[in-house]
Amino acid sequence: MLGTLCTLITALAYISCQKVVTQTPLSLSVKTDEKATLNCGIAKDESRYVSWYKQIPLDTPQFVLRFYHSHSSPNAYGTAFSSDHVTSKASSTIDYQLLISNVVVEDSATYYCATWDTTAKEWVFGQGTKLIVTDSALPAASLTLFPPSSAELQADRVSVVCVAEDLPTGFAEVSWAVSGNPVSSGISTGSPQQQPNKKFRLSSLLTIQTADWTSDKDVSCQVASASSTASKSIKQSDCSN
Repeated sequence: MLGTLCTLITALAYISCQKVVTQTPLSLSVKTDEKATLNCGIAKDESRYVSWYKQIPLDTPQFVLRFYHSHSSPNAYGTAFSSDHVTSKASSTIDYQLLISNVVVEDSATYYCATWDTTAKEWVFGQGTKLIVTDSALPAASLTLFPPSSAELQADRVSVVCVAEDLPTGFAEVSWAVSGNPVSSGISTGSPQQQPNKKFRLSSLLTIQTADWTSDKDVSCQVASASSTASKSIKQSDCSN
């Protein structure tokens, strides 16, 4: 018992001395050509740089830049980033901002700030800010609906699959409805995957009662991404030969 207590105290002491990195907002939506400001607060200044990273869903994080509050500009940029599009500043010794000007849809990603914790001797990351860039002029994604298999019809429940392709960003909202009534349960949506053309593909599955399908109820899938919305419906009679 004493050993367990000592281990817990040691763990809590380690956590308490770790530098806290806080990012705001957690999610930010801006239109193309606007400016995005992402905030990062560190618990204390230990004369260490604050670095920013960009992560597209399911992709390796990219180093964006490194900055210290007493400097006039970032001292290093990632190979895919430049000062005419992204920079950083600090409003105090512990409050940093990442500034992205004239945003484009490709800037949509989750951005993380990080700094080195001298006491813990490790990198500490913020929880991330999800940046979503919207453009109403973008074409909607292409949707394909797959009906239940004939084997599934022997069970109590069946599944309908919705595949969205050519999404402009890796962030999308999927919603389902049966006979026009929104459905909130029985939904499983996977993570977006980047296509060779740099757009994204997303799959979502809806499980419903077999009786709803065999009674020819309309099942619809809607996918919204970067202000573009696509929807498609299917029912059993659509699939009959």
